[in-house]
Amino acid sequence: MARGLPSAASLARFCQKLNRLKPLEESSMETSLRRCLSTLDLTLLGVGGMVGSGLYVLTGTVAKDMAGPAVLLSFGIAAVASLLAALCYAEFGARVPRTGSAYLFTYVSMGEVWAFLIGWNVLLEYLIGGAAVARAWSAYLDAIFSHRIRNFTESQVGVWQVPFLAQYPDFLAAGILLVASAFVSCGARVSSWLNHTFSAISLIVILFTIILGFILARPHNWSAEEGGFAPFGFSGIMAGTATCFYAFVGFDVIAASSEEAQNPRRAVPMAIAISLGLAASAYIFVSTVLTLMVPWHSLDPDSALADAFYRRGYRWAGFIVAAGSICAMNTVLLSNLFSLPRIVYAMAADGLFFQVFARVHPRTQVPVMGILVFGVLMALLALLLDLEALVQFLSIGTLLAYTFVAASIIVLRFQKSSPPSSPGPTSPDLTAKKYDSFSDHIQLVGAVQASISEPGQLRPALRPYLGFLGGLSPGTAVTWALGILVASAIMLDCVLVFGDSALYLPRWGYILLLLISGVVFLLSLLVLGAHQQQRRQDTFQIPLVPLTPALSILLNICLMLKLSYLTWMRFAIWLLIGLAVYFGYGIRHSKENQQEPPGLTTTRYVVFPSGSLEGTVQPVQPASQEPAEGPDSME
Repeated sequence: MARGLPSAASLARFCQKLNRLKPLEESSMETSLRRCLSTLDLTLLGVGGMVGSGLYVLTGTVAKDMAGPAVLLSFGIAAVASLLAALCYAEFGARVPRTGSAYLFTYVSMGEVWAFLIGWNVLLEYLIGGAAVARAWSAYLDAIFSHRIRNFTESQVGVWQVPFLAQYPDFLAAGILLVASAFVSCGARVSSWLNHTFSAISLIVILFTIILGFILARPHNWSAEEGGFAPFGFSGIMAGTATCFYAFVGFDVIAASSEEAQNPRRAVPMAIAISLGLAASAYIFVSTVLTLMVPWHSLDPDSALADAFYRRGYRWAGFIVAAGSICAMNTVLLSNLFSLPRIVYAMAADGLFFQVFARVHPRTQVPVMGILVFGVLMALLALLLDLEALVQFLSIGTLLAYTFVAASIIVLRFQKSSPPSSPGPTSPDLTAKKYDSFSDHIQLVGAVQASISEPGQLRPALRPYLGFLGGLSPGTAVTWALGILVASAIMLDCVLVFGDSALYLPRWGYILLLLISGVVFLLSLLVLGAHQQQRRQDTFQIPLVPLTPALSILLNICLMLKLSYLTWMRFAIWLLIGLAVYFGYGIRHSKENQQEPPGLTTTRYVVFPSGSLEGTVQPVQPASQEPAEGPDSME
């Protein structure tokens, strides 16, 4: 081997480090944070994260430029598509009641480097998202006062013509973020109380809008004379769906808050389902009354609801709607500032990010350093940068997180679960039998596999027909099937999105690729479905696995491919920066790296009364050394 080149063994160890998993502590309720959030608190956090500026801005934009009155169908389809991702978050949030959301879910199932990159992208998503909402909040308030705030700022500071910078510094947006950060740092109860107040006002205003809107409704606005119900056809409805999908981004705040939930196994799934249902109802009903009050082609995209009431002669109602919109944007700001420090806290607690962000205030029991630092960063972004060019960047990070969480659900379902009540390898329980020799292990494997069908193994009823899969080790066929499923989903979406335009395929080539990728996708689904899954009665599990997460993966990849190439370039640059942080700091300071025992190892096999077989790797120490500290790693 050439001098200086790494050996195969060192490369293998390096790859193992990148893909090491965080132990799944399902039953652990111990936390340095305060478990004080009820189902109602989590539900209103989710509603606040989803029902924000989108309700007052997005409805008018999609109705006028994309779907017409059929915008209500766009929101309905988008809600169903979001439900696929929300169910995956609900299962993980109930099963792993720890903060971290998509980052943690990826860490326990896919590997460390993938988890870091997901957390890195979610971090930027919250930073830009919070700053963008703050600027929208500032612009809406400024519009109420006839743009006097902007005119005064421009007269004092001047208009900037610098690339990537805003035309003028938005002191109002930066100020509201600093004030919100101060409140969030006071504790989860204070944040929850503020969110309750703003969410209640917002929901009352939405209910008022729907009732008065139906009173002022004119069915003629949906008639053929005004363009009909779906003037842009089915393609317009689907284009609107792709935009409306991002209106439901925000339910992940519930999963990120599961470590502070009083009863996460029950509260997290219920809160996600209820909040998504409330948000979908609000969007569908508001878009219905909006297009019934005034013709869809005359809507003002910037302030559609308030303008609709102004034009119908109800100026006072327009002011109520404007006040409701500001309260709704406040809930989104609180949701962003509540979630972001907790993601950073989870990464820092695992050693992958700077340890200063893992500190929790002893009195308020919140990661106060993360709240203050990232609150100031968010305020600087809102103050100086032109965020319009970066808003699309939010989409790719969110969709990538959704994709990894859906894939993690499939991985977790086909993994062997360790029963909480089972004695550990070092347990004094005398009913466990230990076997030290490899020959004993060989004799036991056949008996154990015959007595129980574990997750990841072929279903017993299908073994006579799929014997070639039964000969593989448990989980091998599942791993290959999942990889092929993701690859075929990418190929299928590429054909659907680019087949007629960028790829310049003939008709027969387009159909052939569509059939091949579709058949491979279905076959990989069937292979996954032929294997045994975990069945648990003590926590929420989503139905129709692997179909539900597979459809979520397919949809998320399709929406990612619809984003511009500039978004992908910015995304690649941000990933490279993240990899530099990980290899420069995270990989060396990872808690999992510190727990890996050095030296030689010996394997000991344990059979429990349930029939399950466990192999534990224990370090072999010289007689002069003390035994290595830390938990034994499972193999």
